Amino acid sequence: MLDLGWTELLLIGIVALIVVGPKDLPGLFKSVGRFVGKAKGMAREFSRAMEDAADESGMRDVTKTIRSATNPVGTAMDGVKDAAKSLTDIDPDSATGRLSAERQEAKKKIEAAAARKAAERMQREAEEAKAKADAAESALKTDGETADTSKADTTPKDSA
Repeated sequence: MLDLGWTELLLIGIVALIVVGPKDLPGLFKSVGRFVGKAKGMAREFSRAMEDAADESGMRDVTKTIRSATNPVGTAMDGVKDAAKSLTDIDPDSATGRLSAERQEAKKKIEAAAARKAAERMQREAEEAKAKADAAESALKTDGETADTSKADTTPKDSA
């Protein structure tokens, strides 16, 4: 395609303004726009026809082979993606699907057993904490009673 920068386009615009004149310049730009649009459409159609011809002749396979030879890491990653996709599309009636279902059931059983054990442990710890609290409370009560009796013993008695 033509490689025109801003300076070249500006120069072409100034020359067109001088040669064509300011009165006919919009008509000229409209005609040039139509011409460029038609040329792009023809180029797009030609490109599409060449791609269709390449598809029919099997050129895509050759292109894919060449790309895989020049980019082995990308090809390997494509293989990994394909393998991962095939693993996620497991038929439930196949041996792998049945094994997957069995593993899911085993997982649920293990999770239920772990939750049950955790609840039992928490209950046991709560009972132990309650027993310790009761023991501490009773120790405080007995210490309070002992303190009351010791106060009574230390008061002087009248000898009369």
